[in-house]
Amino acid sequence: MARIRYGARTETEIAAARTASAGLPAIWSTGVVAVWESDPDAVAAVLPPPLEPTGRPLVRATVSTVGLPGYPLGAGSVAVAAGHRGVEGWYPLVMPMTHERALTGGREVFGEPKKLGEVTVERDGPVVRAALARHGIAFVEIRGAVSGPLPLPGPTRRTDFYFKFLPAVDGAGFDLGPVLVHCVRNEKVRRLEQVTGDVVLRESMYDPVADLPVHTLVGITLGEKTSDQKGRVAERVDARALLPYLHQRYDDPQQILDGPPEGSV
Repeated sequence: MARIRYGARTETEIAAARTASAGLPAIWSTGVVAVWESDPDAVAAVLPPPLEPTGRPLVRATVSTVGLPGYPLGAGSVAVAAGHRGVEGWYPLVMPMTHERALTGGREVFGEPKKLGEVTVERDGPVVRAALARHGIAFVEIRGAVSGPLPLPGPTRRTDFYFKFLPAVDGAGFDLGPVLVHCVRNEKVRRLEQVTGDVVLRESMYDPVADLPVHTLVGITLGEKTSDQKGRVAERVDARALLPYLHQRYDDPQQILDGPPEGSV
């Protein structure tokens, strides 16, 4: 009998897949990062409890390309500075990815707000352009020119905050209690350049980052980095407190109730 590919895998096959994943070599990405100070009230408004604002209302846009063998990937995020129980980090609002494979693990395991989108990083001599786009709208565009190299930082640790949850089958709340995830990344940088330029935020009903305007541009960099990633559940959160922010995860909050027409399955 031929192998039934939807059938159960053996323990040996599962262990081999896990070992292969753990043994992947370092993967380097080329990316543009822009950080700016925005409106304090706007930053505070997008943070679900128990996340809290930090001392500065910072927003961070990252636009990267990853040279995976045979599988080039574009990856981006727009995040706001946040704190939780003495830990400062970033709360991503949207994370566009160019391939579905990059979506599933991050969303289902960590609760990352990943969505399919277009990610562009271009360099022509000193001129740099990076953009995040969805539904035909480049809602973040970073433009400028490389103005010189920067000293390489030592290894750094960054924490991102995610909420992992399952919307309820009947559309009322959640099937399982939501959790707050601390995702820690250890980053290494092998090239870093300063970019002189600006950040353009365009109106989009799907990705309304224009609500976080650029008041003061802190800086723009172009660099190459690699990182690992480990997550842990920091605490279980109040479902009623998180529910008003559920729409952040979806283009249309009603889509979580979408299903096949009756009798079609």
